[in-house]
Amino acid sequence: MAQKPQTFDSNTKYGTLETLRTPGHRFDNLQGYSFRPNYITIDGLRMHYIDEGPENGQVILLLHGEPTWAYLYRHMITQLADKGYRVIVPDLIGFGRSDKLLHTSDHTYARHVDWVKEFVVSMELENITLFVQDWGAYIGLVVAAEAEERFDRILLSNGGLPNGENTPLGFHLFRLSVSLVGEHFPIKLAMQLGTFFPLSLKEKWAYVAPFPNTYYTAGPDIFDDLVPTSPDMPGAAKNKEVWKTFENWQKPFLTVFGDADFVLGTLDKEFQERVPGAQGQPHRRLKFGGHFIQEDLPHILSDELDKFIQNN
Repeated sequence: MAQKPQTFDSNTKYGTLETLRTPGHRFDNLQGYSFRPNYITIDGLRMHYIDEGPENGQVILLLHGEPTWAYLYRHMITQLADKGYRVIVPDLIGFGRSDKLLHTSDHTYARHVDWVKEFVVSMELENITLFVQDWGAYIGLVVAAEAEERFDRILLSNGGLPNGENTPLGFHLFRLSVSLVGEHFPIKLAMQLGTFFPLSLKEKWAYVAPFPNTYYTAGPDIFDDLVPTSPDMPGAAKNKEVWKTFENWQKPFLTVFGDADFVLGTLDKEFQERVPGAQGQPHRRLKFGGHFIQEDLPHILSDELDKFIQNN
């Protein structure tokens, strides 16, 4: 067992949380990643974010899930910024360069929604094009529903809005397979299982860089257990209400899923059928796109996002 690193107390609206901060050198010389880090204090916690492209460019907000961080979007950040967009990518609390919570019990679905919403408001983001995947969708779709006036359009990829009903079998199988590996979430294994094309050793290292040892991994360790897979779980009832918002959502809504995502790859049809803003949109399923489709097909995703904005 690694020696417990120094922790510090963060005073939040949820009480005093014991937190850690990943040493900066862990992020030196990552393959394909050289973006300037930015930080903002959200509810007493330091949240990291990437902010690239012209300051007056149209805002694209990219939200990651588990167990990833802004590194997942490294290719898309450059491609979209080069097209003139302002690209913003926060690291969720507990992930990437953001503060880590020592205790898994300090992570809740509602808190993460609250922290991301506070980030959007504190950054004064408006006319947002939202791109979400995995937990980025679980969180981001709720934020968009609660701050609808700030969002112009949404592109959903390999994600959903869980309310305890009809959880994909692939998710249950994935969670079971991960639990059999051990007590802690197997980040490298999950990243390789979730991509169609092999990751290099350096790319796999970049995904474990935020977590020097298991004291830092409360986020990845608990996130799967926070997904509302039954109606009585926290977040399930609220998401049923959020679904009502999306059943009246008239703004453009596009799904671009990977056909090789065995975890959440079946959820696109529900949005196409239930969201009015999805009607008539050129929804796609991309060949060779795994769960972490941003790794497999970043150029195609960037082009799809650009076309979506230009046409809507």
